[in-house]
Amino acid sequence: MLLAPPPLAWLAPGEDFPPVRQSWGADSPAPGLLAAGGVLDVETLCRAYRQGVFPWFSEDQPILWWSPDPRMVLQVDTFRMHPSFKKSLRKFGSTDGCEIRMDSAFEQVISACATSPRAGQSGTWIVPEMIAAYGALHRAGYAHSVETWIDGRLVGGLYCVAVGKSVFGESMFSRASEASKIALAALVCFCRHHGIAQIDCQQNTPHLASLGAREVTRAAFIKQMTAAQIRRPPEWKFEPLYWDELFHSDSPAT
Repeated sequence: MLLAPPPLAWLAPGEDFPPVRQSWGADSPAPGLLAAGGVLDVETLCRAYRQGVFPWFSEDQPILWWSPDPRMVLQVDTFRMHPSFKKSLRKFGSTDGCEIRMDSAFEQVISACATSPRAGQSGTWIVPEMIAAYGALHRAGYAHSVETWIDGRLVGGLYCVAVGKSVFGESMFSRASEASKIALAALVCFCRHHGIAQIDCQQNTPHLASLGAREVTRAAFIKQMTAAQIRRPPEWKFEPLYWDELFHSDSPAT
């Protein structure tokens, strides 16, 4: 039986978020919901991510802020690759015209993610207001795209937020077989090379679980996230030698 949730905090522009422990629990209609309202400017978004909070809402809703417990996290050392995908990745990395780029087409990536609904969803949560907000966050140096290119065409990718060495995955898209998974593998390689331990995946999905992501307590997530945020951020540029982080490692395989 679902219990009545506590009153939801409504934020004025610039107002601080309530403590994440006040987010709605598992027995509520919206587990992890913390607050509503506020604005999506760079300052507010950075403050949110530094506290383990992220926005997620539909076109007919106000801005909603979330901090779920548990939290879905991919520890980059436990990234899983099926042998067939590892073979595809080797081929991609050694084929002329196949390349990974970072931050060369952020607006194209987030727009493509917005037109690629997640499984089981008829619409998108990446509404125009979110596209504009994360575009500003990208220009401020906090949002990044990882892009899969083949013969000069953008065929897949993802975008994420990074504060220091704390990385928060947001969404991905694919226009060619395994193109989004290749972008994720590239992000894992990049993180391993630069000493970034985890990628926040926010919420549990079977696809993320198949790649090695697991739920952890919010307290454990925030502890590791907070320590990573004060570290110097890397330069967001992909080098082909980063593939060695997967090919010459003991990465788990399913």
